[in-house]
Parts: sequence; structure tokens; C-alpha cells
Amino acid sequence: MLNRRRIDLIFEREIIEAMGCTEPAAAALAGAKAAELFGMKPESGMAVVSPNMMKNAMGVSIPNSNLHGIRAAVSLGIAIRNSSAGLSVLSTVTDKEREEAMRFPLDVQIDESAPSLYVKVTVQGSGHSASAVISGEHDRFTELELDGIILPEAPMFFPECRSFSEDDFLATLTINDVLDYASALSPMIRDLLEKAVEKNMTISQAGLTEDWGLSVGKVMAKDLPEHPGTLHEAMQKAAAAAAAGSDARMAGSALPVMINSGSGNQGITVTVPVAIVASYLGKSHSEMISAVAVSELIGIILTSHKDRLSALCGAFTASIGTACAYAYLLGGNASLLDSTINNMVGNLSGIICDGAKDTCALKIYSSLVAASVAVELALSGKRAGGEAGIVGDDSLSSINHLTRISHEGMEQTNRTILQIMLEKGK
Repeated sequence: MLNRRRIDLIFEREIIEAMGCTEPAAAALAGAKAAELFGMKPESGMAVVSPNMMKNAMGVSIPNSNLHGIRAAVSLGIAIRNSSAGLSVLSTVTDKEREEAMRFPLDVQIDESAPSLYVKVTVQGSGHSASAVISGEHDRFTELELDGIILPEAPMFFPECRSFSEDDFLATLTINDVLDYASALSPMIRDLLEKAVEKNMTISQAGLTEDWGLSVGKVMAKDLPEHPGTLHEAMQKAAAAAAAGSDARMAGSALPVMINSGSGNQGITVTVPVAIVASYLGKSHSEMISAVAVSELIGIILTSHKDRLSALCGAFTASIGTACAYAYLLGGNASLLDSTINNMVGNLSGIICDGAKDTCALKIYSSLVAASVAVELALSGKRAGGEAGIVGDDSLSSINHLTRISHEGMEQTNRTILQIMLEKGK
């Protein structure tokens, strides 16, 4: 029997509000927690991060500032000294805090052996020190330390420190389980998904009407009709709208997003396009929310198969969830969703992640165009099969092969990407 309550709890944990790119936000949150625990203004600090954290924070704009990178994000968090806002920690940065952050002496080191998502911030002064570690998830504190003593009571005082990993459970869920879950959502989850659509549509609209970053969404939407006349036009509009949300977010918009699996870009990708296509198809609000549940859950499942930060672009895996939501809105059953996933894996499965930056919008747009192709092929009875490259005989096999590519095949790719980015920054 499907454990709906367990999935509800996963949604509550994974679909939350954040401001700006989640890697700088996580770095700032660790800095804020360390300084908060320290209890006074620190004199200096150190941040130790994983290669993926360094990569993903290097090129993205930080909200409420004109700064970039891990050093700036951690320093801002230390200046804020208040972790209560979670991943929206950068939402209330003041001029004084910005000035303090720019002057703060912070050493940044990369730990090649650290988990994929990892940041440890240590602050010191007057003979005292405090540190906070975020690992595994963007807002999960796994260790707090004061004057060299690890605080065993940390989970009691800081509930967010409690380990939360559902990868084993998520790996057991099938396409039929996803469809079953989406068919009977609790009122609380419906409210959560409505909020996700509303928040993410707002930042999408900002990207469509203002110039942010590369303005991918705005440019690609300019010749499209306000009211799509065909499904193809609706899907093009959906891709442009999601890219527009990323344009604004990556360029430092202070508008919040509702994330999926720790990523705002993924959160935008699994919500905005689904709402637009549902509207074109004349679906009810309830049907649209159920479709969003499909995309959100498949996005979370796929992320559980790979590291949250890896060399495999999250926009691609999120777009697989969106493609499945399209198929669901078009009356598709588990078999059609299975074909859709295989078609996606047969297309853009090699798309790399080279950090968070303005070109993320390009990757979202391309991945969502691929989603429309995958669905239209599946609706025509066309399906990539096990004879095609890494594609498996069914979607589960394809996902397992994609997982191997992410974990085994792209490790050196990831190191090379970071090395290129670091060399460019010299």
C-alpha cells in the first residue's frame, strides 16, 4: 500500500521557499549559523566546501548585492548572524551587512574528499570559535561546534539538524505509485503546490517583462501569441516562461522561488510549464495541481538517484518530471509516461552542469523543448528502446543507466569543469 503520508512529508521538506541560487544560500546559511552560535562579532573565519559547492556558487549573482561566489555568500551570512530565515537568509541584507561582508577576512578552501553538497564555516575571535556544517541537503546542519566541542544536543535546539534522507524509499516508487499519489492529494499538499505555482509564476513573469541576464525567456517568447493556438505553441511558451524565471533568479532577483530537491531552477521547471500547458488544455485547477504533483515527485525521485550537486544538469532531470506531467495532462497512463522518460533519456542525457549562472536558462529552455519532443513522440507511439545507447528496456532501467553515468562516468568531467572555471577566475 502506498505510504502517502511519507510522500507528504518529503514534499513538505523538498518544496520550500528560498531566495536566490540555493548553493550561495546554503553557504550563507552556514555562515549565519556559525556566527549566531559564536554569539558575538567574529574577527575572522574559514569556509571549507566541496568542489560542487564551489562550482555552483561561482558565477551566480547573490540577491540584494552585486557579489558572486562562496566567499561573498559566507561573509554575508556571517554579517547577518541570524539563521532563522533558512534558505531565504539573504532576503534582508542591509547596506551595513554588505559593507561588513566585503571587509571580513575569510579563507576559502576546497575539500576534494567532501560529500557533493558540503560547506563548513568556522568563525573565531577573542580566543573562541564556532562552526556549522551543512551537508547532504541545502539546509541540513549535520554538525555544530562551539570552542572545539561538538554539540550533541544540536538536534534538540536546532530541529533542522535532524538527518532527513528518503533515497531508499524514493527508489521503491514506480510510475503507477506516482500517478496513484497525484490522484488523491491531501488539502495540505494541494495548498503547498498552489503556493509553488504562484511563487514561481511570479518570478517567471518578472523574467518575461524585464531584462535579466541573457533574457532567454523574454527573447524566446517575444514572437509567441499571448494565447497559444496549438499544443506545440503552448509548450514553446511553457519553455520560455520557465527560462525567464531562471533568467531573473540567476541574475539576482530578490523574488523568492519554491524549490525542488534543493534547486530553485528545478522548482521553476517542474511548476511553471505544467501550469501553462494545463491552462491551454482547459484543465481544471485541481487537474493542474495533480499534474504538478506528478512533475514534482518524479523530479524528487530522479534527484534521489544522483547527487544533488553533480556534473549532470538538474534542469534535464527536472524536465523529465515536466514531460511526465505533460503526458499526464494529455490523458497518458503509466505506459505513456514510461515511453516519455525513455525518449528523454535518449535525447539530452549528456547535458553537463557547469555551475549556476545565466546560461542555466538556456539549459532549462532546451530541456523543456526536449520534453515536448519526448511527449509528442510517445503520443505518436514512438519510443526509444533498449537497443539505443544508454536507454533501457523500460524507464527504470533507463534511470539506473543515467544514475551510473552521473556517478561513475562524469566524476572526471566534474573535476575538469571546475578546473576550467577556477582557471578562468585567476
